[in-house]
Amino acid sequence: MKRFSIVVTSLALALAAHAAEPLAPPGTPASAFPKPDRPVAEIIAPLWASEAERDKVDEVGQVARLMAIAPGETVADIGAGSGYYTMRLAERVGATGRIFAEDVTPAYLADLSARVGKAGLGTVTIVRGEPHDPRLPPASVDAAVLVHMYHEISQPYGLLHNLAAAMKPGGRVGIVDADTLPSRHGTPPALLRCELAAAGYRETGFSVLKGGVGYLAIFEAPSVADRPDPAGIVPCKDLATRSRGK
Repeated sequence: MKRFSIVVTSLALALAAHAAEPLAPPGTPASAFPKPDRPVAEIIAPLWASEAERDKVDEVGQVARLMAIAPGETVADIGAGSGYYTMRLAERVGATGRIFAEDVTPAYLADLSARVGKAGLGTVTIVRGEPHDPRLPPASVDAAVLVHMYHEISQPYGLLHNLAAAMKPGGRVGIVDADTLPSRHGTPPALLRCELAAAGYRETGFSVLKGGVGYLAIFEAPSVADRPDPAGIVPCKDLATRSRGK
């Protein structure tokens, strides 16, 4: 019986991974963008700290309030990992809202599919994206969160460019990260601001989160028409070694 249970569980996870598909045709290809002039951290885990520790300092609540995430909105959890934000934001947007839980790692998506299914969250859609493209429907997202993973994006200019196409007019993008070097799994704010500006994003807020979570930088995504030409994007230089700067 135990062996049968393991087989069934493995099959369920395999099916869940298969069900995690892109929701939109490919956007602008990665080859159209310059590579970032900085290290890219390795993806090493689906979460950066225990959920109990993060709940203790109300991490999701802090971010949701600062980003004004409201019931009925559609939110994209980019790099959803274990689904810590996905599960809590689904409760916040309610039955009339929607969550796109996007990631590029099949094993993470399989586990998250199982978690969402067990919780019966019909408002959550699991999405398999690419490092340069979240593969989300055009003009569908009110707010997007990228939590402790920006430093792991191998093609940030491409991802930001293609993410902008998925945002509704005035869409908010919140990035949570540590103020440290990319090699130490963080992004100095000056570097973040430079890369987002290069992709046409406008900063609208910056806060240091309580409880040692890191910082939250909020940006407004450009319209499709206002996105910079990928060929004209100049990589940000000499900023990957500067931390502790707002």
